[in-house]
Amino acid sequence: MFRGALAARACFILRNKERPLRETDSLSVPINAHTRRSVAKLFGDLKVRPKLMVLHNLFFVVLAIGVYLSLYPYLPGQGKANLFIVLGTIYVLAVLALETTIMPLYVYRPLRLMLNADQATQHGEREHELIDDNLIPGDEIGQIMRSRNTTILDLRKREDELEDALRKLEAQDRLVSLGLLSTSVAHELNTPLTVLQGSIEKLTETTRDPAALERLARMLRVTQRIRKISESLVDFARVRKQQMEPVPLRVLIDEAWSLVAIDEKAAEVNFTNGAGPNDIVTGNSDRLIQVFVNLLRNALYAVRPSGKIVVHSKRLTRNAQSWISVAVEDDGPGIPPDVLPDIFEVFVSSRLDAKGTGLGLTIAEGIVHQHGGTIAASNRPTGGALLEVVLPASEGSRARA
Repeated sequence: MFRGALAARACFILRNKERPLRETDSLSVPINAHTRRSVAKLFGDLKVRPKLMVLHNLFFVVLAIGVYLSLYPYLPGQGKANLFIVLGTIYVLAVLALETTIMPLYVYRPLRLMLNADQATQHGEREHELIDDNLIPGDEIGQIMRSRNTTILDLRKREDELEDALRKLEAQDRLVSLGLLSTSVAHELNTPLTVLQGSIEKLTETTRDPAALERLARMLRVTQRIRKISESLVDFARVRKQQMEPVPLRVLIDEAWSLVAIDEKAAEVNFTNGAGPNDIVTGNSDRLIQVFVNLLRNALYAVRPSGKIVVHSKRLTRNAQSWISVAVEDDGPGIPPDVLPDIFEVFVSSRLDAKGTGLGLTIAEGIVHQHGGTIAASNRPTGGALLEVVLPASEGSRARA
């Protein structure tokens, strides 16, 4: 009977000798490469803190076991127990020191600082995207943190330069559009201006009344001025060589006010030309008159009857170069806060319905920039608007200073 059972077992083994081993045939299937890769990936995906906890706990356990086994044969029974207690205590204290002080201070906190800074960068919070230099350690993690700060600063600098370039391109596009518009307007104005000028000259030849002749001469000057302004509008479409010469500032302001004073409201306004008699700027007188006509006209529209408009000048020195600042002040309501940041943009005006197109200050800014100067707008602390034009002083102005 025993031999029959043994023979049956042998037959079973022979029948299954060539069959591949299935998972259900045995519980001792060896771990293949795929399983090892899965375990490695699982460990690699752990966050830094649990990963380091596993590693240093494993290190201390292996170290404690190695010490215990090394000393175990040479210790008596009570010594073995004491050794176990000492090694366990050292293990617990070492793990606590690592997890409560060393690792949080020198590993976890720098990593948290970098993560918080990266989140701030992703959300556009520039004030929080840089890591404080006082919190950066001097190790390799600190080198990464400093490198990150440098990269972020360089990135933001490039972004600011790009935004500035885009703003300049947008401004140039607007000026090109304005130039095309100005050119068409100039061509439309030339024909009626020619007819008007011819009619005034004809009337001048046929009248002898001194008052009428004075009025006609004034109309002729205004017509010629409008023609020059019309011609200057073409400068927004093409660059033309302009004659630069010393221009007495006080005379320039008087001429500009005489053009603005054609408006009946000018007779009710107190105008003071406080420009220095010896202040001379370098520029094109026709273009600069156009600037101050725009500024004075805006001031005239802003003030009430019996209001005040004051122009005064002062000398400045910037980068070892002499400049003259000309301020046009009024006691009107001032510039609305929502308009002030974009006051020199095209078509920014609160008078589009009646007396303005929103182009005057844009044209004035373009002319001032062509002269190498600057123009700025603000509100006076006591009320009213203040527009300041800074132009290069001429040699004659510096000689008289």
